Amino acid sequence: MRRNLLSLITRTVFNPNFVFQRYSSNANQFVNVKVIDRDQKPIDAKAKVGSNMLDVILDNKIDIDGFGACEGTLACSTCHVILDSENYKTLPEPVEEENDMLDLAFGLTPTSRLACQIIVEPRMKDWVFVVPKDVNDQR
Repeated sequence: MRRNLLSLITRTVFNPNFVFQRYSSNANQFVNVKVIDRDQKPIDAKAKVGSNMLDVILDNKIDIDGFGACEGTLACSTCHVILDSENYKTLPEPVEEENDMLDLAFGLTPTSRLACQIIVEPRMKDWVFVVPKDVNDQR
């Protein structure tokens, strides 16, 4: 058990593409998610397994002004989304850089994350991602 855990940690820490490799066999798999935009409008989106939620929003041409301004480089908090607490608990812990950017986000909640850091998995079918009404772009 310990060897498997160490192997997983090593692959994850030293291979940033590990998550992509993990889901590469599902390269053409999609799940349906819902995005609630700044106007509280629910929008259905197809999310490709292995991509991040920022790309899902962009690929589905969901027009949210200023969303993802840094293009997923962890240099802003414009892709701030809020999840329900049950789904939030199942995500990996945010890295320090994400927490630093979340500290700058407008309307921060205990279940806030940056969409660029959420990797789509098959279990995310029908998840809801709420975009806060306002944005704080500290770039």
